[in-house]
Amino acid sequence: MITLQPMNQEEFKQYISYAIEDFAKDKIASGNWSEDEAIALSKESFEKELPENEKTKNNHLFSIFQNEILVGMIWVLQKKPKIPNEGFIYDFLIFDQYQGQGYGKKAMKELEIISKGLGMNKIGLHVFGHNKIARGLYEKMGYEITNITMSKMI
Repeated sequence: MITLQPMNQEEFKQYISYAIEDFAKDKIASGNWSEDEAIALSKESFEKELPENEKTKNNHLFSIFQNEILVGMIWVLQKKPKIPNEGFIYDFLIFDQYQGQGYGKKAMKELEIISKGLGMNKIGLHVFGHNKIARGLYEKMGYEITNITMSKMI
């Protein structure tokens, strides 16, 4: 059984160290940042978005458990006060060794239930174009493309 539990301080430390590196890699792969600047820019981005770590207002960071085993993390922002009934998934990860076992789909369904309980009736997200596995999951979950940004290295 998949459960989402609010991230504690220790889980946040584990998450943030992984997330900074992972986001930097995605930004490099998508051509947005150079390798030289990626880690610094990623760290700066997380510090800006989560100035109070896991306790940052309107940000809900969850640890994903399969029974009692930590299998991933998910972060959703409730767009208060601008758009209080909308959320935005800033990050979602299932650790490599647990991927392909249905945990992502179950976690997304659980997040929808929690988000409704928080007053949200719409959730958006961003997915890097090169992340075909994540795109496939989101499409299966009913997420629709609302924008496409394209670029070309010249």
